[in-house]
Amino acid sequence: MHTLFFLIAIQLIEIESYQPIVIAHRGASGYAVEHTEASKAMAHAQGADCIEQDVVLSKDGQFVVSHDITMEETTDVELRFKDRARKDGHYYFADFAWNEIQQLAMHERTRKGSDAPSMPGRFPGGAGQRVLRLVDEIKLIEGWNETTGRTTGIYIELKSPAFHKKEFNRSMGEELLKVLADVKFDSRKCFIQCFEPDELIDLKERLHCSLPLIQLLGKSVSPQEIAEIAKYAQGIGPSLELLARRTASDKIESTGVVESAKKAGLMVHPYTIRKHSQPKWSESLDETHRFLLDSLRVDGFFTDYPDLGRSAVTELSGRNGS
Repeated sequence: MHTLFFLIAIQLIEIESYQPIVIAHRGASGYAVEHTEASKAMAHAQGADCIEQDVVLSKDGQFVVSHDITMEETTDVELRFKDRARKDGHYYFADFAWNEIQQLAMHERTRKGSDAPSMPGRFPGGAGQRVLRLVDEIKLIEGWNETTGRTTGIYIELKSPAFHKKEFNRSMGEELLKVLADVKFDSRKCFIQCFEPDELIDLKERLHCSLPLIQLLGKSVSPQEIAEIAKYAQGIGPSLELLARRTASDKIESTGVVESAKKAGLMVHPYTIRKHSQPKWSESLDETHRFLLDSLRVDGFFTDYPDLGRSAVTELSGRNGS
């Protein structure tokens, strides 16, 4: 009898301590142009626990907040610097100094086939907002935190480190740690993520990075591969599609990715929840939230709609009676 009560008590503690984090994907990018000041301010106001910053390097070594190493998808670079494209027709942040990038205005994403939210016509004529540097955004978030008394964190993705290594012969990870040391951001809420394992391994082994490292995953991985990731990372960021499948009996079942990660001691922060587009295994936003939180019990999730993510976590607490 005492053993039964002990087990029940442990289960209750686990339920009450389960606090998944809401990560604003490029800000509140379901409501405003991604990676703009407006998008980040809205994400903070909507209760995001962390706000994401994709970063690339400029010609003069500044960390610029952008999902792409190229510029025409989200800025008016073609209007302002029409003769600066490379032979492939693209404009690269790596070819522009920060004083030039500051002259650009941002607009809604135009590239087709992207995983980013694209709602042409939301901002006719362009949003007209400036491109941000990482240091700019960190200062903004620090200011909002001080004003509100909150501790919203940052979630940085290093974009294409191998490309930048080839361009500048510099380590993005090493340069990032220098920036973070200079700004002295609260390291209790700072994650670094990347698709390229070599960069994360370098951060862990050569640079002795103490911040949590997250291996992004866009394709299936085996339990053995997850165990290898655990040697250098503290978590994985898998695509939602990798986490579950819908059975012939119309039920959702786990693929085992989350279970393998938890067994290896890794956090799981899947991407990206959207209001109007669900993974193949889900038929509604509510079903997506519920399976991730109630069944898989992920440690956090990326969302274009931080307010809806916050509501889902709040509803989870209500279901658990906390």
